[in-house]
Amino acid sequence: MANQNFNTFGRGGVIADQASFDVGLRQHMIRVYNYMASGLALSGIVAFALFSSTELASLFFQVTPDGRVAGLNILGWVAILAPLGLLLLTGFRAAQMSVGAIQAVYWAVTALMGVSLSLLLFRYTGASVARTFFVTAAAFGGLSLYGYTTKRDLSAFGKFLFMGLIGIILAGLVNMIWPSGTMTFVISVAGVLIFSGLIAYDTQTIKEQYSEAYGTAAAEKVAIFGALSLYLDFVNLFQFLMSFMGQSRD
Repeated sequence: MANQNFNTFGRGGVIADQASFDVGLRQHMIRVYNYMASGLALSGIVAFALFSSTELASLFFQVTPDGRVAGLNILGWVAILAPLGLLLLTGFRAAQMSVGAIQAVYWAVTALMGVSLSLLLFRYTGASVARTFFVTAAAFGGLSLYGYTTKRDLSAFGKFLFMGLIGIILAGLVNMIWPSGTMTFVISVAGVLIFSGLIAYDTQTIKEQYSEAYGTAAAEKVAIFGALSLYLDFVNLFQFLMSFMGQSRD
């Protein structure tokens, strides 16, 4: 569509249209980051609320008299697994869903992720959680900036990252059945590397998707899905870094 506009308006039109596109792209990325930051804030509020209230925590976890989490109850398992179900549903029906429906799924996913993230607060000290969060935020900022500014095509890199992601998921399932400290360490290292790469790759992908959606009603959907991708990259990187930087409460 942009090329058609360039050809129609000639040299002056190219400049005007390119300027309009650049402004739109910056606004689009700001919208993506705002969605992502709001999602992280919602997850943090939910996680802190569960950590601060034994009554709320007992809705999802088996809480001991001294305030420790001994495991998940049925509702807890539902809350932990529900985001995956919502993501799969949205992936299959994205084209048919309205912007409002996709927004509802986004807020539901980020709120439910707060339940699983609250486990980090029960397991690790607040200082180490805060420190790791700021390290993750700094890393995310640098990697996302690289993905936004680089002229290098990261699509081939993305295929490698996707295969690595499948690998750590399968390895994680195996490690749940036959726990191994060495395997846990390897998975954590791989997770940090893979999600670091995905932050740059997904940022570049969001730019490309905006180019395809430029001037259409799909731009808002693209922003929400882009924010969801970056949100998941951030959260997963944070969780894997916690395995190295987290200080246990025990």
